[in-house]
Amino acid sequence: MFHFVYADEEGNAFDHENLYVLGRLGNSFVEPTEEELIPLPQGAGLTIIPNRTAVVMDRQGEFKKYRGPGFVVGALLPQGYTRTLLPAFINEQRAQQLPLFGYTAVGYKNGKLYAAARATDIDDKWNPKHFNTVQLAEKVHSLREKLPQNRIIKQLSYCALEYSCFTAQNIFYGRWEGGIPVSPACNARCLGCISLQPAECCPSPQSRIDFLPNVEEVVQLGLHHLGNEREPIISFGQGCEGEPSIQADLIAEAIIQIRNKTNCGTINMNTNGGNTFGIQKVCLAGIDSLRVSLNSAKPGAYTAYYQPQNYTLENVKESLRTASAQGVYTYLNLLFFPGINDCEDEVEALIQLIIDTDVKAVQLRNLNIDPDVLLDKIPSPKGEPLGVPAFLEVLSQELPTVEVGNYTKPINK
Repeated sequence: MFHFVYADEEGNAFDHENLYVLGRLGNSFVEPTEEELIPLPQGAGLTIIPNRTAVVMDRQGEFKKYRGPGFVVGALLPQGYTRTLLPAFINEQRAQQLPLFGYTAVGYKNGKLYAAARATDIDDKWNPKHFNTVQLAEKVHSLREKLPQNRIIKQLSYCALEYSCFTAQNIFYGRWEGGIPVSPACNARCLGCISLQPAECCPSPQSRIDFLPNVEEVVQLGLHHLGNEREPIISFGQGCEGEPSIQADLIAEAIIQIRNKTNCGTINMNTNGGNTFGIQKVCLAGIDSLRVSLNSAKPGAYTAYYQPQNYTLENVKESLRTASAQGVYTYLNLLFFPGINDCEDEVEALIQLIIDTDVKAVQLRNLNIDPDVLLDKIPSPKGEPLGVPAFLEVLSQELPTVEVGNYTKPINK
């Protein structure tokens, strides 16, 4: 069994020798299994979860509220890892909403910290050791001098230096997947939106782009990045913007102009897929891949989270079909939440959606949100949670040709 971990006011973590850690699947508290926890991965961090009451297990195997000193501790995972359990806590005090992070259960055993996670993709390109280097500020300055009139560069320099955004930093490092934000507006009001939150809610982790770039700025930056030799990808639809397909005319024209000058690299768009007409435009223009996000393949849970303004889940499915018909490589960006997405009816609906829309790959993303906020807003799924290891096994068995991972990859043309 894994010992319960708590923190003091200075942020020091301690294990409790007489209490054991529990995890949370939706609203249920469970004892972790050996296959659900791994040694804390490189690049992971610990965070205090304030004003919450931990639920723990004592030596007699009884679940109880923790009334001792200290705060609940959670892990924040690096990319490439999917959490299997949430930290076991309750909001007895009806305290303020937690910041938008992917809180993960933490335990201690045999001198090591463990996190409730599974490694679901291995790609050294996203190892934190490659980012926030001492050369970054100089590289940002150099590109801003090279393209002084490009407002997107100015936005990305802020994202790279202030938010440590990896896709923004890649633009300055001249490699791999680099982001090109274009859209200040959105057609959804996601509960866990990281760039726009309602007043008096939890603060957004980053601010949203506040201007509309022109085609020349997009083409200039796109050609610059795709001219690199290190598996370049340009991606529309970043954390610092709204929905990129709203600007489909801009993106489509930029793609056409870029592809008239180079066939190198991959052009990708991260989208909610609700604007099917816009998706069709960028597909016809020659985009290589499309990553469509959703939290659920069931209309009730999808609508409750995304709060779409002028589209439905059926529009999202139609966008995926449209892209596949045009030969565009389609990813499903599944905002995964243990105890919801691994429930029987959710799994069945997800598998059917993937089959119906010819999705080629599923990217798992830990849904960053206060668990109690999400569970209060979405309908309760039917059936018992399978657990994340079993969920991954079911996907592998039922969809053997569909890749399951975490990253957008270069498309071989």
